[in-house]
Amino acid sequence: MATQLTGAEIIIRSLQEEGVEYVFGYPGGSVLNIYDALCAQDKIRHILVRHEQAAAHAADAYSRSSHKVGVCLVTSGPGATNAVTGIATAYMDSSPMVIISGQVSTPYIGQDAFQECDTVGITRPCVKHNFLVKDPAKLAETIKKAFHIAKTGRPGPVLIDVPKDVTQATAEFSYPKTLTMRSYNPVVKAHLGQIKKAMQLLLRAERPVVLIGGGVVLSNAAESLTRLVRELGFPCTQTMMALGGFPGSDPLSTGMLGMHGTYESNMAMQHCDVLLAIGARFDDRVIGNVPHFVGANDRKIIHIDIDPSSIAKRVQVDIPIVGDVGEVVAEMLTLLAGSPKGANAKALAAWWAQINTWRDKQCLRYDTHGKKIKPQYVVETLHRLTHGEAIVTTDVGQHQMWTAQYYKFDQPRRFISSGGLGTMGFGLPAAAGAKIANPNKEVICVTGEASIQMCIQELATCAQYRLPIKIVNLNNGYMGMVRQWQELFYGSRYSESYFDTLPDFVKLAESFGHLGVRVDDPEKVESALKEALAIKDRLVFLDIHTDPTTNVFPMVPGGKGLTEMVLFDAP
Repeated sequence: MATQLTGAEIIIRSLQEEGVEYVFGYPGGSVLNIYDALCAQDKIRHILVRHEQAAAHAADAYSRSSHKVGVCLVTSGPGATNAVTGIATAYMDSSPMVIISGQVSTPYIGQDAFQECDTVGITRPCVKHNFLVKDPAKLAETIKKAFHIAKTGRPGPVLIDVPKDVTQATAEFSYPKTLTMRSYNPVVKAHLGQIKKAMQLLLRAERPVVLIGGGVVLSNAAESLTRLVRELGFPCTQTMMALGGFPGSDPLSTGMLGMHGTYESNMAMQHCDVLLAIGARFDDRVIGNVPHFVGANDRKIIHIDIDPSSIAKRVQVDIPIVGDVGEVVAEMLTLLAGSPKGANAKALAAWWAQINTWRDKQCLRYDTHGKKIKPQYVVETLHRLTHGEAIVTTDVGQHQMWTAQYYKFDQPRRFISSGGLGTMGFGLPAAAGAKIANPNKEVICVTGEASIQMCIQELATCAQYRLPIKIVNLNNGYMGMVRQWQELFYGSRYSESYFDTLPDFVKLAESFGHLGVRVDDPEKVESALKEALAIKDRLVFLDIHTDPTTNVFPMVPGGKGLTEMVLFDAP
């Protein structure tokens, strides 16, 4: 006989059935029944954030760093709208997440009730799918569907909007063991004929390049892809979301490509004759000007993606392959092992000679002179001291690009950043979520003084749950990337990009019960980082004052092509 439970109890029991260990959230009137049911059990731990945006960011990073589905719980009206930025962030980066939002009671929907908003309508453009549940008997099945949709196919956030009276009403509880959705059947197994065509083209290539996108990380295909690239001996480049999908320190890696990618990666992308793109979107920050990229030469493009709508969306391809990246790469390895001949060794040697010529430009060099701290040096030192093994979250701006350029990620799910949406304020709550998912790993938030202030209140969350993350604040007194663009393209007119007043971050951190350290001297950077990393039981906030004139190079100006890079001009 099925058990009679309230809607709130059904929600909690359903989350337990899905193996949920943590829920990130903030209570409010329409979800109090859910919080009451949450209080009556001990299998799921609730993490109380200080702002609903942070709940979504923390759940997102929890998911990215663990390959589990993150869960956040918010109330109706402003609770839901506050979470939208975090939901959109997860959507743009294909992060699996389930959001449960409260709603006013069903009789009041559409009546402009207190804290009412059309959450389903508002979130429709930035979720993979959403539900409004008006019958408690449908809650369990809906939650089952939400988790299935969130983590299969191209992952993404799924929202469930639940009116308050539905959480009060009772229904029989029985969690479905299996699920059939007639309208949702993502393709996993790719067409073998297309994979064979791709391998034939790759083995004939004279100037091949492998483009690794975030889909490689999302599908847990990094290990098999690394094996494929090494067996082929091809150069490979990564999008920002794919960092760690192939070891950044491997000689076959030419580094990140795109707007702030390496010279060798961008040149190789532009001049290759066969491009194997795996789980990448060819977005504007990756290939720049589309006509410039497409008209470069008569290259052939192989594009693998589980989302058919991503293939040929911006760039026409020659061999489309729809399927799970891991499954496709496994098939490629099988075909490669059975091939009577390998890659074109003679042509490949000449291609590598050309790539090494581009590498000789040393595009990531920077000015090491002067008495001011160089932000690149901070990131390089951080990488060396952590042996490249930390989980690093970032906010958005110059510090994000320096982290992507100078911290060589050798493993997937170690770089947690907002790529598609570019969300300032992401770094600190993301670090909290990543630390909860990985309590035994070093978690470091690299941020800037502008970004960190957007969700600075989450220092309280870190204190409450004793999360000993390390914050590296590259403080240059500006909205750094805005200032850089204003310098280069707006005649150095620094309109509203400079901060006249900033808090004393050391005292601010201490006010939350953390340890704050200010660093002004380049010679003290390494010792400060060492001391912070040695402290295992406290959050340490390093406020590192860096050279405010430092820019991120290389840089492809907006609207330009990959070969039209601005490089660092050594003094």
